[in-house]
Amino acid sequence: MKIEILGMGCSKCKILYENTMSALKNAGKDAEVVKIEDLEKITEYAVMTTPALAIDGEVKSAGKVLSPDEIQKLF
Repeated sequence: MKIEILGMGCSKCKILYENTMSALKNAGKDAEVVKIEDLEKITEYAVMTTPALAIDGEVKSAGKVLSPDEIQKLF
C-alpha cells in the first residue's frame, strides 16, 4: 500500500501525516508513506484544497485533517 499526503507543508498537512502514521501503527499495517509538496504533482490529482490523502493513487480525502480512526477505516 502506498499512502500520499498532499500539501504544501502547512501545519494541517503535518498533523495529517502524524495521524496517518498513528493509524498505520494502530492497525498493524505497513505502508509506504510519502509527502507530496510539489504543487504540480498535487494538481495532477485534481486536488483543490489541502491537506489531502491518497491511497494507492486514489484521493480519499481533501481539505480536512482526518483522525487516526477515520484514516484507519480507509485501509
